[in-house]
Amino acid sequence: MARAEHGEPDEPAGRFADDLIGLDPHDPEAQAFAAHLDRMQHCGSRATVEGMLQGVDEFAQSANRLRGERRLLAVVVVALILLGVAFTIWNALVFMVAAFSV
Repeated sequence: MARAEHGEPDEPAGRFADDLIGLDPHDPEAQAFAAHLDRMQHCGSRATVEGMLQGVDEFAQSANRLRGERRLLAVVVVALILLGVAFTIWNALVFMVAAFSV
């Protein structure tokens, strides 16, 4: 029986019809590779808040997939960023309190 009789298309669509010809579109590894290719070709604007948040999301997802020393390095980078933000907020608060107390 043809696949079309069961409601499934005969030919794969999207990336599997263009770049990944011959790979099983239902294979999780092939789907992950297709998602990787989509991310590689995505060129969104980083000059918007949405673009910057998407970059943070991509970093977080990548960091969650890491193991060992690389994951530790990602955690250290995030901790340093948070420490810098906390230091900046603290300095701003001290400056405002000093300016209003004069």
